[in-house]
Amino acid sequence: MNRSPAARPAPADGTPWQDGRLIAGPAGRPRVLFGRMYEDPAVELSVLPPPGARVLCIASAGDTAAALAAAGYEVTAIDLNPVQLAYARARLEGGAPALTGAAERLTGLGRATAAALLPAWRSAAVAGFLRLDDPAEQLRRWSAEFDGPGLRLLAAGALRPAGALAAALRPGFRCALPSGFDTVLLRRIARTVARHPNAANDWAWRLLLGRERPGATALPAGGGVRLVLGEVVEHLERSTAGRYDAVTLSNVVDGPGPDFARRLRSAVEHAVRPGGVAVVRSLREPGPAGPGLAAEDRSVIWGVVRAVRTGTDGADPR
Repeated sequence: MNRSPAARPAPADGTPWQDGRLIAGPAGRPRVLFGRMYEDPAVELSVLPPPGARVLCIASAGDTAAALAAAGYEVTAIDLNPVQLAYARARLEGGAPALTGAAERLTGLGRATAAALLPAWRSAAVAGFLRLDDPAEQLRRWSAEFDGPGLRLLAAGALRPAGALAAALRPGFRCALPSGFDTVLLRRIARTVARHPNAANDWAWRLLLGRERPGATALPAGGGVRLVLGEVVEHLERSTAGRYDAVTLSNVVDGPGPDFARRLRSAVEHAVRPGGVAVVRSLREPGPAGPGLAAEDRSVIWGVVRAVRTGTDGADPR
């Protein structure tokens, strides 16, 4: 028998996102964690039901919600962090400019360190690399000029389990990083530059240079997005059965344990109609089911991007 909502454990107790802070230190008010989103909505647009479908996404910085709304979807965007949700609202409804969130400050520190120590990573050289539009040439240049012993040494010091990034993160996020994240991330960058033209890749410009791509389009107007403050599992559980045609969730399973992941899957099966689509992204390395659509996502960082149909034992919608 299902328990009543009041008897359920609060999902927020199992997720580090509840604090609204990435960086270790004394507890304080929530902050903007992400000034931009690092997921490629082209993945969603390739697998979701036709426009007009009802889609739930994570609000974060609002980019994905805006892209889906602009494509004609009925979008609900949810976030547990009230400051992040207010930021998304300001961007979607008021056209507010992008801010520098906690994630951008961390990646900016890494870029500044690399630029100070490695000539190949100075801004002008990286910008020249990002202007390339031939993946074969990009991979050659990446291997010959950027992915050298110096970068690997810096990445090891920053991204391994005992490295600077793990020390900076709050404890709940440290377990979300794959073992050997230094080599994992460099391998994912190589995968991306070998497949997608840099010159049209907004996410490569943001990650590698910390700038918007020249000619990048502005955030689409998303005034029609319904914004919800809350925890995604609890929201799905309390929704009517089949309320949504699709959900797209990034980072939700990174940090919480397996009990949370099982509960999330059950909640998705309840709230998304049979035959609907669930897109889930994770930083983790692929398991037996493989990476899914990770190589299709131009944002570089993901290890797994799974798109599955609900009520069909996880069948790929394509």
